[in-house]
Amino acid sequence: MAYLYLKQGKNYSQSRPNYPEELFHFIASKTPHHDLVWDAGTGNGQAASSLAKIYKNVIATDTSQKQLELASRLPNVQYKCTSPTMSAEELERDVAKQATVDLVTVGQAIHWFDRPKFYQQVQLVLKKPQGIIAAWCYTTPQVNARVDAVFNKFYFVDSRPYWHPGRNLIYDKYESIEFPFFPVEGAENTGPFEFMTEKLMSLDELLAYAKSGSAYETALEKGVDLMSEDVIEEFRSAWAEDGNNQKVAKFPIYLRIGKVGK
Repeated sequence: MAYLYLKQGKNYSQSRPNYPEELFHFIASKTPHHDLVWDAGTGNGQAASSLAKIYKNVIATDTSQKQLELASRLPNVQYKCTSPTMSAEELERDVAKQATVDLVTVGQAIHWFDRPKFYQQVQLVLKKPQGIIAAWCYTTPQVNARVDAVFNKFYFVDSRPYWHPGRNLIYDKYESIEFPFFPVEGAENTGPFEFMTEKLMSLDELLAYAKSGSAYETALEKGVDLMSEDVIEEFRSAWAEDGNNQKVAKFPIYLRIGKVGK
């Protein structure tokens, strides 16, 4: 799916919300060691930057070189552009040797993956039996009733015919995604566990966020501009109703977390 983000990579980087530190501290509390993380589908390196504060080394991979070029450079993070069909040999060469990784993370990306193959790769690189995999998604922004009504119509009605099937897994809050791992210590299941993040946004930033999705790009490829002047006017009218130029948008986050052995 990386090709869908080539044209709107900058929009995607600037408009998406940050992940809360509570998310990473919760994940880190479940990993006995904090030596090496593989952040798969890292995009612009957002999660990798937070992980680098807790773990000694982070290997951050993505299939989009353009996304990687937007990532912040840190001394303990290695960014690598990998093939969507990465072989076992490439995995060992470009990511990590077998049973050497403490944690595999996937932020807002596992719904695009060939998951059976990816899970095989996870089983290979994670330490046994304590290696952890954590995958999360965030859903649509919550601003206020008026703005949310316009955004939800754009997202769930206008955009939905152009969704990739993986998008339905986000809509389902990752509840139905296949996740063949064992619960971590202190948990009865693998989730989803809910977190919340916030982002102060202007109308232009909300519109950029709406246009950064893969469904928008897919519609454009089919000759349909979902963000017509009429739609923009709907957003503008809803946004102006309370008189605030900037508003706090809340994004619910849903985490699946598990380990490779009991």
